[in-house]
Amino acid sequence: MPEQYPPVEPYARGLLEVGDGQRIYWETSGNPDGKAALCVHGGPGGGGRRHSRRMFDPEVYRIVLFDQRGCGESLPHASDPAVSLAANTTDHLIADMERLREHLGVDRWLLYGGSWGSTLILAYAERHPERVSEIVIAGVTMTRPEETDWLYRGVGRLLPGPWEAFRDALPAADRDGDLVAAYDRLLNSPDDAVRAAAVRAWATWEDAVVAHETLGNPGAYSNRPDDALVAFVRICAHYFSHDAWLEDGQLLRNAHRLAGIPGVLIHGRLDIGSPLKTAWELTKVWPDAELKVIDDSGHTGSPTMRNTILAAIARFGEGRVGAAAPTQE
Repeated sequence: MPEQYPPVEPYARGLLEVGDGQRIYWETSGNPDGKAALCVHGGPGGGGRRHSRRMFDPEVYRIVLFDQRGCGESLPHASDPAVSLAANTTDHLIADMERLREHLGVDRWLLYGGSWGSTLILAYAERHPERVSEIVIAGVTMTRPEETDWLYRGVGRLLPGPWEAFRDALPAADRDGDLVAAYDRLLNSPDDAVRAAAVRAWATWEDAVVAHETLGNPGAYSNRPDDALVAFVRICAHYFSHDAWLEDGQLLRNAHRLAGIPGVLIHGRLDIGSPLKTAWELTKVWPDAELKVIDDSGHTGSPTMRNTILAAIARFGEGRVGAAAPTQE
C-alpha cells in the first residue's frame, strides 16, 4: 500500500444552509490553526467518501471536506426522485464553496481534487483566484463537450460490447442521438423501474471503462450503497447533459486568471476515459502549473500516483508547524 497519514476524525462538522432549501455537509479535521485545504470530490455527485483526509499531514493542515449538493450527507438527497436538481449547477457549487469559506473564516485555501472535482476546482479558482493558495489535481478534466462525448461514445471504439449495452439500454429512438441527455430523461422518469434500469446501465458502463485499466477496479463506480449510486448517476447525467453550464473551452480560455497560483497536475497516462490531452492543454496555458504524468496509472490511480499526490501536498505545506511522517501500510 502507498504511504498515507494516520486516520483522523473531524473536530467539527455541520450542515450549512446555502439557499434553495439546500444544506451541504462539511467537516474539518487536522490542525484548527493549520494551512487550510479544501477537498473537492468527483462525480459530480460522488460525495460521502472521506479518504482524502489521509492525504494531508494533520499537524500541518486544516483539512476541509464537503459534500456537494444532493449527495453524501448533504440534504435534500438526489436519490429521492421528488428532489429537483434545478438548483444544482456549477454556479451553485461555486457559490457554496465561497459560503463555506466565509463560514469557516478561511482567507485562502489549497484546493485538492480530481476528475469532476478538477473541473469544479478550476471553475472556482478562475472565479475567485484571490482565495486560492495552491492547487493539486489528480485526473484533469474540464467537462468540455468533446470530453463528455469521448467518455460516453468515443471510448466505445475500445470497448464495443459494453458500449453497445450502454447504448441499447436506451429507447431505440434515442440511440443515435445525445446518449447522456437521453439517460438524463430516463433518470427523471416517474417510473421506478425505468430509473433503476438506467442507473444500472450507466454504472455498468462507467465500471467497464475503468476496469479496462491495468490497475482498474471493476466496481469502482457501482460499489456504492443504493441511494449513493442513484444520486451519483442522476447528478452526473444532469451535469453532463448540460455541459456543466460552462461555455465550450471556457476553463481553458480563462486559465490566465490562475496566474500566480502554483499548481501540480497529476494525470495517468493510461486514463482512457479522461485522456492526457486535457491536462497537457491546460499546462500549456497555465505557466505556474507543472504536469506529472504517471505511466502506470489510469483514472482510478495507482500507488505511484498516490505518492505523487502526497508529495505535492506535503511540499505546499513545507514551513508549517508539524510535518509528521506518513505511515507505511
